[in-house]
Amino acid sequence: MSKELFLEIGTEEIPAGFLPKAMADMKVLITRELEQARIPFTGVRTMATPRRLILVVSGVAAEQPDAELTAMGPARSIAFGPDGVPTKAAQGFARGQGVDVTSLRIITTEKGEYIAAVKKETGRPTAELLPAILPRLMGNIPFKKSMHWGDFDVRFARPIHWIVALFDGVVVPFSFGPIRSGNSSRGHRFMADVTFPVRNFAQYQEECRQNFVIPDPQERREIIQSLVELAAVAAGGELLPDEGLLDEVTYLVEYPSVVRGTFDAGFLEVPKEVLITSMRSHQRYFSIVDSSGKLMPGFITVNNTLTENPDVVVKGNERVLRARLSDARFFFEEDKKVPLSQRVEALKSVVYQQKLGTSHEKMERFRAIAEELAQQLAPAVKPQVSRAAWLSKADLVTGMVGEFPEVQGIMGREYALLQGEAPEVAQAIAEHYLPNQAGGVLPTSDIGAIVSMADKLDSICGCFGVGLVPTGAADPYALRRAALGIIAIILNRGYRLSLSDIISQSLTLLEPKLIRPKEEVAADVREFFRGRFVNLQSGEFPGDAVEAAVAVGCDDLVDAKERIAALARFKNHPDFQSLAVGFKRAANIVKEGVDTAVDPTLFTDPAEGELCDAFAGVKSSVEEKVAAHAYLDALTQIATLRAPIDTFFQKVMVMDENLQVRANRLALLTGIARLVGGIADFGRLG
Repeated sequence: MSKELFLEIGTEEIPAGFLPKAMADMKVLITRELEQARIPFTGVRTMATPRRLILVVSGVAAEQPDAELTAMGPARSIAFGPDGVPTKAAQGFARGQGVDVTSLRIITTEKGEYIAAVKKETGRPTAELLPAILPRLMGNIPFKKSMHWGDFDVRFARPIHWIVALFDGVVVPFSFGPIRSGNSSRGHRFMADVTFPVRNFAQYQEECRQNFVIPDPQERREIIQSLVELAAVAAGGELLPDEGLLDEVTYLVEYPSVVRGTFDAGFLEVPKEVLITSMRSHQRYFSIVDSSGKLMPGFITVNNTLTENPDVVVKGNERVLRARLSDARFFFEEDKKVPLSQRVEALKSVVYQQKLGTSHEKMERFRAIAEELAQQLAPAVKPQVSRAAWLSKADLVTGMVGEFPEVQGIMGREYALLQGEAPEVAQAIAEHYLPNQAGGVLPTSDIGAIVSMADKLDSICGCFGVGLVPTGAADPYALRRAALGIIAIILNRGYRLSLSDIISQSLTLLEPKLIRPKEEVAADVREFFRGRFVNLQSGEFPGDAVEAAVAVGCDDLVDAKERIAALARFKNHPDFQSLAVGFKRAANIVKEGVDTAVDPTLFTDPAEGELCDAFAGVKSSVEEKVAAHAYLDALTQIATLRAPIDTFFQKVMVMDENLQVRANRLALLTGIARLVGGIADFGRLG
């Protein structure tokens, strides 16, 4: 009979950013714990509010099934002597496993015969196992930062105040630090600071609702979205969509409500991005726009309680916001007094990274790369690329960016426009930070795209050159994001360029800063890009098609993606499997290749001539299609070789005793392998 496992961890307020990951980690941890304990279950659900983490496992078996466990021992030749008598090795193994030596079995494996102890284990009741599983799970939840309290040897994101742990309605007894598990939960901290008993998850949800707690974050999110949209309409406008802010406030409240306020319309003279950023980042306010998308002088804030006197709350929020926006307007007016072009020199006093120099040095490096890229990709805009790169970091020394770092680039664009820079240059200053997240918005122009790639490439090559290489989850300079950004721009705009060349150019400019050999760094950076590219493409195409195409090169990312896409489609060709086998055999036989011309006079079997003629008939056409990047057409034409290849391998012994005949056959296979090998390594295709 299946049962329900329920766990609620009640805490002090946990940071909103911790909760989504904690929910996912809890699901992984309980799944692993139950599977390792051989406890069947049907489903896992996790929830969270700022003050509680919730885990519900459905369909949990009442007890473990019986199991037959096999422990492998030493090889049979070691365990038994020539006379069949158990050796000390067999006796020691049996003793360690708690079985009689006579009960040992012989098991045949790929590596030979080994002895094994087979033991039957009777399943234990799940209720007996959970008191060890649940505290271990709690202690293993990996928070970005954890704390411990008192003298207790436990850590958690925030101090724990209560634990509800039930299996089929019965308390699972254990302690975590000073807290004993029980069946009592608590209501909203301010609106219902009471305890209530829990019997199961369904009853828990009802009790939470009556005590002003909505435990399901998806439900809270939907409520918040509906409330803020209605408030925006009530203000005569529309909600400015902000999925990130909506996600954040969902994990800041247990029982959401909203209030709407206004600010002085005079603040609208400040660029709207600054106003939106100030409201969003510092106050977590939603913005309101009119039907044309123009910012309106109003805001919406989400509260964690029902408000008895909304006017008092609104006035308090308006007062705080007025101070923030007054600061923004002051910085904006002060910054306008100094042209952006005059601020470039000040970058010499801004340290980008201790080992890599100042922001001015960085700018000069990636400006040179940007000019080279422009010459190659879009010569007509090279002057604008150079100008945009030169101005791109100047807003870092403005008061506005110093106060609101989130608007760097945006303020560069605004100040550039005010001082009369060309609109395309100003836009590129803002766009050179794009994309600023995986799958984010990309630059809309060649100017912005080229400056963005150059800046990101300098960061990657520079950090790798001084030993600041990402490890595990640690990537303080966001180099993975930078590499993905470069890849996304190249693929989006169809830039055909050599990654190796631009990496080499960047490292040449960085040479005075490098603490590692240049070629070693270049190899690491190329592999770094390769890894990001493979991961990205594997989400869109079959993994074996990605690996097969990348195995023969991904220096030109656009070309590599074209080959991947062609392979992915070609795998559906009716002759694919047979061709793949033939090409693999050819490639395996001629790994080094034979560079002599094929001599038809040495053929001894008609199958050789048939394959040679078929190959000659498609070779030039395939090479033309490959040169034109028409890879699917090339592969389709190569598919016509299926029958002669099959016949060749059925009737011809390649490694003939006659060395001349052998070399001639190898030369024929070399030509075929190289023709196909320019597109993909068929040995990696499934």
